[in-house]
Amino acid sequence: MPEFSKSLYVGLDVHKESIAVAYAPEDRGAEIVSLGAVGTRQCDIDKLIRKLQSKGAALVFVYEAGPCGYWLYRYLTRQGLSCHVVAPSLIPRKPGDRVKTDRRDAMALARAMRSGDLTSIYVPGVEDEAVRDLSRGREDTMRDLKATKHRLKAFLLRQDIRYEGRATWTAAHLRWLAEVVCPTATQQIVFQEYVRAVTEQTERLRRLETALHEAVKSWRLYPVVQAIQALRGIELTGAVILIAEVGDLTRFDTPRQLMSYLGLTPSEYSSGERRRQGGITKAGNGHARRALVEGAWAYRYPAKVSRHLQLRLEHQPVEIQAISWKAQVRLCKRYRHLLARGKHVNQVVVAIAREMAAFAWAIARTVPVAA
Repeated sequence: MPEFSKSLYVGLDVHKESIAVAYAPEDRGAEIVSLGAVGTRQCDIDKLIRKLQSKGAALVFVYEAGPCGYWLYRYLTRQGLSCHVVAPSLIPRKPGDRVKTDRRDAMALARAMRSGDLTSIYVPGVEDEAVRDLSRGREDTMRDLKATKHRLKAFLLRQDIRYEGRATWTAAHLRWLAEVVCPTATQQIVFQEYVRAVTEQTERLRRLETALHEAVKSWRLYPVVQAIQALRGIELTGAVILIAEVGDLTRFDTPRQLMSYLGLTPSEYSSGERRRQGGITKAGNGHARRALVEGAWAYRYPAKVSRHLQLRLEHQPVEIQAISWKAQVRLCKRYRHLLARGKHVNQVVVAIAREMAAFAWAIARTVPVAA
């Protein structure tokens, strides 16, 4: 690649059928130029690259993360070009700006990139994204299954058909559903369709979970997935969700950076001598944050190596086992301490999840990962 003394910052507002383009020369006083819209085909991108390269400057592309994914990032980087993907929530915007167009968005991206006000997000590799998509497909199916079960139970309640057993969706409950008779034939059809929908969603969830467990065995980050299962409350599915969403945990220099990425750090509004902290920021990846919060409930019980945890620890190095026990002792004690101080149980669980992220980071640092 030729050496250039200056850079050209190119903002791209990417859509399904078109890409709005604008560029900003490196000189701060230089005017930002809009090039209009181009197509999304590779030949359109190649034509744009040739046009910009004719200006004799190093090209730095930037666009917002969105529903179009990372195909453009991967295509540009394969050409040896610099490309950055930024989170829409982290793009600075003027409070009084009430005009939004594709042209203005592309110009704003180019201007913000030139001034250094944008932070690039982590772009997963193709294999990493494939595992993440499989994990998210499983989560979507779980939500669909929950909604389908709710519709069935709501329908039965409207008919005043009540299950008197102790727990729903057990073998006894399913046998009871097989014997339900609705007041009319029409309602019986509706009932049977609801039951069939629950069955289909359950089978779909089972297929996706099987595929997920098989896919991760050949994944480059599988050693990390195995290692962080040493933590109480994190089993295979939770470990896959965390690593698939975050990627290599060691890309964060400190555990505090990981906590911040997951949105588990408290928000703050301080002025002068007054310091005021609020709820967690909930910035970053909600899927990984939810997996940690769900796992944090396991620490409400005293520290103990259960049979299931012992099976997960058997093949782990002594160093990881030590981190696992240290986490148990600290987090179980901290759970009781925060609860005794009068903290709401949800606040306590989030605090535990925040520290779980730090222990997961410490474990990941002991595991070599393929590039």
